[in-house]
Amino acid sequence: MSLLDRFRNKDRRALSRIISYVENRKDSYQEALANLYPDAGNAYKIGLTGPPGVGKSTLVDRLSENFLQNGGKVGIIAVDPSSPFTGGAFLGDRIRMQRLVGNEDVFIRSMATRGSSGGLAQATKDVSLVYDAFGFDYILIETVGVGQVELDIVDASDSVVVVIVPESGDVIQAMKAGLMEIANIFCINKSDREGADRVLSELNHLLQIQRSKSEWSFPVIPTAAVNNEGIDQLAKAIMQHREYLLESDLFKIHRKQQIRKDIISYLRMMLTGNIEKKLKSADSFDNLLEDIYNGKADPITTAIDIYNKHYSRT
Repeated sequence: MSLLDRFRNKDRRALSRIISYVENRKDSYQEALANLYPDAGNAYKIGLTGPPGVGKSTLVDRLSENFLQNGGKVGIIAVDPSSPFTGGAFLGDRIRMQRLVGNEDVFIRSMATRGSSGGLAQATKDVSLVYDAFGFDYILIETVGVGQVELDIVDASDSVVVVIVPESGDVIQAMKAGLMEIANIFCINKSDREGADRVLSELNHLLQIQRSKSEWSFPVIPTAAVNNEGIDQLAKAIMQHREYLLESDLFKIHRKQQIRKDIISYLRMMLTGNIEKKLKSADSFDNLLEDIYNGKADPITTAIDIYNKHYSRT
């Protein structure tokens, strides 16, 4: 039985191998994704983002339990900072989600950002596709909390939950990072701490303008994930946002925008790889570098000339 056949028979080892195959960009991984694509499209993707230390992993753990209790199957992608030495993920989200380990309806994968902007590994969306094709109902994507480079979570998710805590300045920091603009739902985690009511009031005040321009309410949900408080309300808000998207046709619009960006992303990767291959094999490239270094040419004109030589029809 082939690896893809085992995958379609819900073999978790096959799932793990294909994820590794895709994440490591092995030869022909794009063909593998193309084979899986017809089986995808049914999972609902939920992104959780926010500053470091707000408890995103605990929220993912609790939300997963909620979805499981309601009969769902959950795939989790935890995007960690890369180790500067190995390139691998080192925060170990699976350690913080021990209660889910061993559950056949849950699969957890930690992925390294490997220096990519936006807090998401380039392969994250592809791994999400693999989860989708495997038959998970919900895909939870927890991003590394790095502030301004979080924004591409929008392209990987259907609903985005921005998580903050009551400590002073978090609302302002979220605004500076652009997180206010990408959130569909706000979560004040650790809301049993002092200052939670103040942050709740501040957020609701700041959201007045956004709410006036949309039929969506941009709910603010207080939670204390460690104590499993507010998780039902957060899960309910996510499901309400899903219904809102489906009923307003925004779901289809957003998914088509994601597909468009996917096509551009794949083209960009293929063109980049092709250009690098051509330049490595070009004996004259070192001479071009020498000319630019000595002031006989410039990198902009050189790049245009290379493009016209290899890709322009004129």
